[in-house]
Amino acid sequence: MIRHVVMFRWNDEVDAAHVAATSAAFALLPGRITHILSYAYGADLGLVPSNFDYAVTGEFASVDGFIAYRDHPDHQALVSAFIAPHVSERVAVQFSVG
Repeated sequence: MIRHVVMFRWNDEVDAAHVAATSAAFALLPGRITHILSYAYGADLGLVPSNFDYAVTGEFASVDGFIAYRDHPDHQALVSAFIAPHVSERVAVQFSVG
């Protein structure tokens, strides 16, 4: 199993409405991309000042499943509309689980 973890720091202009719209867009992906086995996303709770602002995790049965998700048109559209133009920093990792 492959776990994908990505974290973002938003640009200064991002507001609560954008964060909510981003979460709503992420909520649609599991119903559209069959390779997603589990999916979680959300805004940081603000418990540690140095944390990133938002995180997404997903699990996939294989590397091929992750690649299919990564390249899926619905995922790419979400990244183009809600993420890429609105983040100042992004970090990600994919690792084997189990």
